[in-house]
Amino acid sequence: MFFYAAKIGWFVLQPLAAILLVVILGLLALALGRARLAAGLIALSVAALAVCSLTPAGLMMMAVLEDRFPRPELPDRVDGIIVLGGAFDTRVARTRGLTELNDAADRVTAGMELARRYPQAKLLFSGGVAALLEEDIPETEAAEVLYIGLGLEQDRLLLDGRARDTFENAVFAKELAEPVAGEVWLLVTSASHMPRAVGCFRVADFPVLPYPVDYRTPSGPALYRPSSTTIRNLEKVHFAIREYLGLVAYRLSGRTDALFPSP
Repeated sequence: MFFYAAKIGWFVLQPLAAILLVVILGLLALALGRARLAAGLIALSVAALAVCSLTPAGLMMMAVLEDRFPRPELPDRVDGIIVLGGAFDTRVARTRGLTELNDAADRVTAGMELARRYPQAKLLFSGGVAALLEEDIPETEAAEVLYIGLGLEQDRLLLDGRARDTFENAVFAKELAEPVAGEVWLLVTSASHMPRAVGCFRVADFPVLPYPVDYRTPSGPALYRPSSTTIRNLEKVHFAIREYLGLVAYRLSGRTDALFPSP
């Protein structure tokens, strides 16, 4: 039930959809003769679109998430590497029969890099079908093709194709990995997603060493300079709001151990 409620709720609350909804309400108010209300709603939508697309608001929102868990110094020994799904375009894979990575590709490539650095470690990829209305293929199908094609030994690869969200990633990864006390498991996911992911693994009682990748924001003064490509500024707001809403929803439902998990 949580999975479906989250998908439907995010469809309405994502920035562009929410702005469009306000515009529609403004036009409806105008049709009903409520000119002042209509003007206010349309002005609000224009202002929101301007802030999202022309300012560094999204960069600053994302940076707070990405800086929460700094990348650690890697230990001498690692027993397993957990890579969370979200890096494959499963619609392309289903319709074209191709393995296609998306903007979060760093999750997959970093996992392979770590697997080569620690040749004794297992690599566990967790990613099922996250689509609501379409029967996309599980990400594990694309991940298996890619990792084996890159030279990873089959007996080192663990695949969880059941997980549909971050909490299920944690629960099913623990079932598959069967970690024992003293083992070191790295958790690889996007830096902005790491707080929520770590919170879920803590609730699942699976100790992991966070290894954030897929950074979307610069550091230093560049953080306050928005991109000249407005859609990239809007994209940052989109992903940041999704993570903040996810943190709240997961905490209220007991899926994370804190509202904003920290190291």
